[in-house]
Amino acid sequence: MSEDQKKQLEQQLWNIANTLRGKMNADEFRDYILGFIFYKYLSEKMNIFANEILKQDKIKFREITPKIAQANDFLEAIKEEALEKLGYFLKPEELFTEVAKRGMGNNESIDQFDESKTNFIIEDLQKILINIQLSTMGTESEDDFDNLFEDMDLNSTKLGKTPEARNEIIAKVLFHLDKIDFKLESTELDVLGDAYEYLIGQFASGAGKKAGEFYTPQEVSKILAKIVTTGKQKLKSVYDPTCGSGSLLLRVAREVKDVAMFYGQEMNRTTYNLARMNMILHGVHYRQFDIKQEDTLEYPQHIEHLPFEAIVANPPFSANWSANPIFTSDDRFSQYGKLAPASKADFAFVQHMIYHLAENGTMAIVLPHGALFRGGAEQHIRRYLIENKNFLDAVIGLPANIFYGTSIPTCIMVFKKC
Repeated sequence: MSEDQKKQLEQQLWNIANTLRGKMNADEFRDYILGFIFYKYLSEKMNIFANEILKQDKIKFREITPKIAQANDFLEAIKEEALEKLGYFLKPEELFTEVAKRGMGNNESIDQFDESKTNFIIEDLQKILINIQLSTMGTESEDDFDNLFEDMDLNSTKLGKTPEARNEIIAKVLFHLDKIDFKLESTELDVLGDAYEYLIGQFASGAGKKAGEFYTPQEVSKILAKIVTTGKQKLKSVYDPTCGSGSLLLRVAREVKDVAMFYGQEMNRTTYNLARMNMILHGVHYRQFDIKQEDTLEYPQHIEHLPFEAIVANPPFSANWSANPIFTSDDRFSQYGKLAPASKADFAFVQHMIYHLAENGTMAIVLPHGALFRGGAEQHIRRYLIENKNFLDAVIGLPANIFYGTSIPTCIMVFKKC
């Protein structure tokens, strides 16, 4: 697929998002459109996978109906394989294309869409999204799919005042998306992954201040990724303690041939769901990522997995944290003799990351410019890192207005233990 075709796909997806969101805020509609794209991805992946298994039986997955004598045997065999390899299972009638067709009903064209000719699919769709999650119960992938679609409330009045209006807009979205070929069988380009990232970026530019919660601009991601992978072809692990939509972690993977394991933590529930979807959609196997939802400074979730070979982060600038005196005996902070101030968690993130860093590892963190020269406890921590430990490797100044929703100048700090 050429760059032009890729751009065309990105534009098609954005047009769908724009046309159909109506009066809804961009960041509200984001959860729906990205969720539907993800559902289509899971469907197509399932269909390709099942057809491969069924090749010798000379039958297609979508042709399996209750009327076929061995239908149950086929489905059970496919389900077992799918849960092992893909981590989830969808029945033929639950595939995206089938639901999109049912939604269109007797409408010939989307331009003359008559809601009275549609079939009501909201309940079906809600059940299917729950079934995807239920199919993983008791399996290794359960945590990765748990409540993954919870932000897609199909009965929300934001989608339409009446059930019929909501059904119409959902049917239209599915119809438009169904027309797009994600080309999952051609593996040379991560087309859909790139398009997904593009959409996240587009939504970020419309979300103003909120954007920083889930998105690091590509230019900054690229610098961070190149810094932590310099001279390396493979990474045992990469970790982002404030991973947002997972873009930074995935950017690191682009710079090397192989990343054995991705670790991330994210406090915001919606963004955490987005990160898990983003990982799966980029073809990262469910056994290869461990993303947790929790406050990183207060409740770190990956202590038992450290140390990490590469660490990247774009934490919220000068965020509040508890700075609870109990943390003076926490191994992450105890050696410094001071905690970062409660009103500015910047150096608490630095300390947390250094504690998780392997001896041969590199970490890069984006911080506000003030972190370079503020006094008090922060000065004390800086001095300890430079004079006692000699961990600071480089400081890179970034221009103002580079991040969505804030104009403050920022910098990248690079740390190494040796």
